[in-house]
Amino acid sequence: MQKKILTMSVISKFQKLDQKKSGLSPEIFLKLKRLNTPSKIQDFLNTLPFNFERKGETCRTVAQALSEKEAHCFEGALIAACALWINGEKPLLLDLKATGGDMDHVMVLFIRDGHYGAISKTNHGVLRFREPVYRSVRELVMSVFHEYFLKSGIKTLRSYSKPYDLSKEKINWISGEKDLFDLSRKIDRGPHEKILTSKMIKNLRKAEDIEIKMGEITDWKN
Repeated sequence: MQKKILTMSVISKFQKLDQKKSGLSPEIFLKLKRLNTPSKIQDFLNTLPFNFERKGETCRTVAQALSEKEAHCFEGALIAACALWINGEKPLLLDLKATGGDMDHVMVLFIRDGHYGAISKTNHGVLRFREPVYRSVRELVMSVFHEYFLKSGIKTLRSYSKPYDLSKEKINWISGEKDLFDLSRKIDRGPHEKILTSKMIKNLRKAEDIEIKMGEITDWKN
């Protein structure tokens, strides 16, 4: 166990992304560099209005999202991942896949003292920041399982991706001018771990009315 924890702590340290390689303006780069803790990154994401895609679906790069001063979960995750990389941590995305017409969600992983935490851009009172207290990615994912349901109360979370290392991605997700639908599809179609058996799914209990009401609390009005 001790050897595993040490290994996980080591991978939280990573070669920093410099301004030239990022392609970001010096001003934007400095803004993200100042977000040198997961809490600061989360606080910044919370100040960005939610992108409701009123003019059509978007999948913006970091530079584009910051220029528009709004972000949805995927765009917010890219901003968070970029800030972590600038500050010397691996930019790791975690894709959560739902069923029944529910929306998938994307979070960004970080590691402290051998434990996983997550940064999350969401408009709702659930699926938010996770403290670094989880011993595995699965354990972190299961912390949001009971929060993930439709207005009918049906629980929809079904699988999660392996951590996706954006530092190895060839698509310019930071300062590029093209949309990132290809990147989104690549992550969506990548390997995912199932979290339920068919028997478990059959026996799931619906969320209660009070839970559903709590899930309807939002930061930003559409």
